[in-house]
Amino acid sequence: MDTLLLARLQFATTTSIHFLFVVVTLGLVTLLVGMQTAGFLTGNPKWERLTRFWGQLYVINYVLGIATGIVMEFQFGLNWSGLSRYVGNVFGAPLAIETLVAFFLESTFLGMWIFGWHRLRRGVHLALLWGVALTAYASAFWIMVANAWLQNPVGYEVRDGIAHLTDFGALLTNPTFGMAFGHVVAAALLTGGILMAAVSAWHLIRRTPDFLLFRTSLRIGLVTAAGAVTLVQGFGFAQFGPIGQVQPTKFGGSPAADALVADWTTRFGPGDYTPPVLSNVGLGFMILIGFTLGAVWLLLPLLWRDRIIRLRFPLWLVLLAVPLPFVAVILGWIAREVGRQPWVAYGLLPTERAVSTVDPGIVLASLIGFSLLLGALAVTNWVLLARHAARGAADPALGRPPGTPDDEPRPAPAFA
Repeated sequence: MDTLLLARLQFATTTSIHFLFVVVTLGLVTLLVGMQTAGFLTGNPKWERLTRFWGQLYVINYVLGIATGIVMEFQFGLNWSGLSRYVGNVFGAPLAIETLVAFFLESTFLGMWIFGWHRLRRGVHLALLWGVALTAYASAFWIMVANAWLQNPVGYEVRDGIAHLTDFGALLTNPTFGMAFGHVVAAALLTGGILMAAVSAWHLIRRTPDFLLFRTSLRIGLVTAAGAVTLVQGFGFAQFGPIGQVQPTKFGGSPAADALVADWTTRFGPGDYTPPVLSNVGLGFMILIGFTLGAVWLLLPLLWRDRIIRLRFPLWLVLLAVPLPFVAVILGWIAREVGRQPWVAYGLLPTERAVSTVDPGIVLASLIGFSLLLGALAVTNWVLLARHAARGAADPALGRPPGTPDDEPRPAPAFA
């Protein structure tokens, strides 16, 4: 057993599963803001019901997603002490900002929003949800700033064998940051839109009592997914230029890549500086899924006069498309992260020097334990999401008026 290989497998497992929670959270909170804002401006009670229903699914995903994030932090401390020691002064700065400024504020706003239904003024309650969304985007922003630095270290100098931050502004103007951040946000919106459209399609196929309500959310989901998939494709292809300049080894051989490998051989010794083939394979399949999901534009004309509902077959297509954005985001992560190998910080810190000197048996035990825990959290999340989604929007627990009995059946009102 090899400590480095086990540590990399553990990192891939924890970050991949956690990322699946993140894209759902970021995508759904944006749609929630739109729905609650529409309710505030129009006074139509259907928007409150939609906000309560989708907000309940959002809260389930958020709570279990926090648990996966905590597990991911444990494996950082256990397996990658070399990373913390050598580049922690730089890499840790955006992570600290994300934790203190973004995550703590986000969870505080969310808690007040959850328990503030019918207790706070409608404007204040809406402002809290806007705060949740803005801090969620801020969290993603700083995480991507940190990741972009690992892809292309900038704004630092090495003193006494340790990297020190010298130019904070360089972190924000990193050429591997801007388009990548836009790509992640667009992917989250695509995931949230497809998920909303698929759940709505399921209810419309079954002709549940909330037919008119889910017709609205189907339209929101499909329109959001259509706009987001265009942004995903645009931001995705826009990254090839900057990445090719700062990471010439990622996408195959070139004169610049050969010169860089020669320099690395002089500095770090002979070795294989070619990224694994897995990164390019993941990139190819991700692009294929991206173009496939682009077909959602063909469904938009069917929204006119509810033809998509009468035909029914397009609803099944939407329902079957649910796994595609999740597969795509994992493949995108593989292309970005595996394509950086054999470096933790590209051209600065080799992966083998970042791993902790831990007995392989301990790493294997933690890999098995963390994988089982994360797998259980993921399965629990999807079971709960499916269960609450199947119940419909008649009367979600989130936002239920105080004093309402839990055991009394409450018929769902219909809205035109």
